[in-house]
Amino acid sequence: MRCRKIQHLSSILFLAAAILPFSAVARPFVLVLSQDDLSDPAAAPHYPSGSDDVTDFDDFPESESKPDSVLDPGSWSPLFESDPNFGNQKPMDEVIYYDGVRKMVEAASTGEFRIMEEAVADIEASAAAGQPQGQSVLGFLYSMGMGKEKSDAKAFLYHNFAAQGGNMQSKMALAFTYYRQEMHDKAVALYAELAEVAVNSFLISKDSPVVEPIRIHNGAEENKEALRKSRGEDDEDFQILEYQAQKGNAAAMYRIGIFYYFGLRGIRRDHSKALWWFSKAVERGEPRSMELLGEIYARGAGVERNYTKALEWLTLASKQQLYSAYNGMGYLYVKGYGVEKRNYTKAKEYFEKAADNEEAGGFYNLGVMYLKGLGMKRDLKIATKYFALAANAGQPKAFYQLAKMFHTGLGLKKNLPMATALYKLVAERGPWSSLARWALESYLKGDIGKSLLLYSRMAEIGYEVAQSNAAWILDKYGERSLCMGESGLCSDSERHQRAHALWWKASEQGNEHAALLIGDAYYYGRGTERDYDRAAEAYMHAKSQSNAQAMFNLGYMHEHGQGLPLDLHLAKRYYDQALEVDPAAKLPVSLALASLWIRRNYANSFLVDVIDSLPEVHPKVEAWIENVIMEEGNATILTLFVCLLTVLYLRERQRRQVAAGEAPPNRQPFVQAAPVVH
Repeated sequence: MRCRKIQHLSSILFLAAAILPFSAVARPFVLVLSQDDLSDPAAAPHYPSGSDDVTDFDDFPESESKPDSVLDPGSWSPLFESDPNFGNQKPMDEVIYYDGVRKMVEAASTGEFRIMEEAVADIEASAAAGQPQGQSVLGFLYSMGMGKEKSDAKAFLYHNFAAQGGNMQSKMALAFTYYRQEMHDKAVALYAELAEVAVNSFLISKDSPVVEPIRIHNGAEENKEALRKSRGEDDEDFQILEYQAQKGNAAAMYRIGIFYYFGLRGIRRDHSKALWWFSKAVERGEPRSMELLGEIYARGAGVERNYTKALEWLTLASKQQLYSAYNGMGYLYVKGYGVEKRNYTKAKEYFEKAADNEEAGGFYNLGVMYLKGLGMKRDLKIATKYFALAANAGQPKAFYQLAKMFHTGLGLKKNLPMATALYKLVAERGPWSSLARWALESYLKGDIGKSLLLYSRMAEIGYEVAQSNAAWILDKYGERSLCMGESGLCSDSERHQRAHALWWKASEQGNEHAALLIGDAYYYGRGTERDYDRAAEAYMHAKSQSNAQAMFNLGYMHEHGQGLPLDLHLAKRYYDQALEVDPAAKLPVSLALASLWIRRNYANSFLVDVIDSLPEVHPKVEAWIENVIMEEGNATILTLFVCLLTVLYLRERQRRQVAAGEAPPNRQPFVQAAPVVH
């Protein structure tokens, strides 16, 4: 099976970083590698042979579990997660910095601008003292225009200072700035460093699934299903699962352990709780927990590292036909941990067993062995193909290795744009991604202002989902978003401009809904001057991502000659394409095609004048329905009133029939309420 896969990929390698619905998300990252992408093997640098001592198998040393505040200096985790060691003998400038961040979060939560002014003063004092973390947050304030005038130049300057001082989030912000400007030589260097930090915090052989930050909206509506599943320990399904586990259900114990181990479904990662639940599950004979116990002891996550115990648990798991356990065993043999000596032959045998059963880690580790020639002849072509298989299965280290190959020209021809994009995917899984969890928790608790602040920080450092979420909050909640501006709460204009900038960044990263909203903003002049040309450009961008509404809008603009040439044939083509992409668009497309028919056959009649006046009338009618008819209570009253009129009408008609000597029908009249106007 494995050999067939290798042969199948000999001509073309297909790589998908994420499989996501296209309705309101960024486009899937797709990489297609051909034979032309492979570099000359003779130009590759030398690696030691398999008989030499290789300290780091895949260039990533094992590291103990460390808190975010260590991996990401200046992390806000002490404010959102309990840290008993926080505050002990901290330098004064760091104390001032965290006091400023705490006040900033409080101001965002309460809407008290006076507190924001105090926060800005503390952060400025910290930055003036040369504290990189204070410089980073000051750059963020200038970037957003919060408590300071908006200035991209000053934001860039302070992020430069902070990055030179080692602040990781400022490095992310700078890398994203270079990435947007297509300065790939500078972006790739920063993202490579950040990706390495991210990968060093991953597990050794069984990585968690790629968990994207939750998108709190689905197009124009709240993403209620995803939010329901992210309530953590407050979620009803989790509480039911926990109850089953407490009653002795081994499968439930294992699932709860998984939630705590990887930090899934809104649960905060807790290795100690994971260890406890896995141990309980093993007592009940749950085999999958054996493998995770092996991982925990190998990594020293929540327990003292013990490679001998790790090998014992992984061996027991492999005997239960858990093929991913072979991957962990192979890793221990290739490193010589918990065994008599390093054994590449045995390691390769275990990796192949894992790969034969579609385990991403098996593909990845075989790729490393072929890359470095450990226990075999070095073969960069085969290594590349294994990394592609691993990446296609979502293995983050494989993305890193492919990025490194594109970056250095090792095995693949040098391609800085591709290397930058792949490094960025990995870097966004670093410890700074904790911001997403805190932002979501705040949103679920109804603290919209705090959620907006946290998503805004993530948006600045390049997360498309955070850009989309922050923009959606600004549009959806308006004044209730507690958006902070330069000298107080944001005005309508400031909110529109900030949302517009965020949607634009999200659209640049492939979010079709964002591109559609940008087009609407330019078309209707929302938060910006009306510009049909730029609206058409944005709709074209959304159309390229198969967005039916963008196709319809382009058809409309061709029909009326707005921003695009007047062309009824092209208008019809776009309308037809919209229907092909989304069958639910049948009604508006049918009406649009009817409009085209009238325009062709009755060009100078009053009917065309009526059609052209509809766009002006429609928003007013829509606003009246939303503000009057659909106001709380009015819709119900209107429905009951229509029902009453219907009943009275039917009874009156029946009375007249009887009075006229007509026999009433044998059945009772069927009364149907009029539909509620939405």
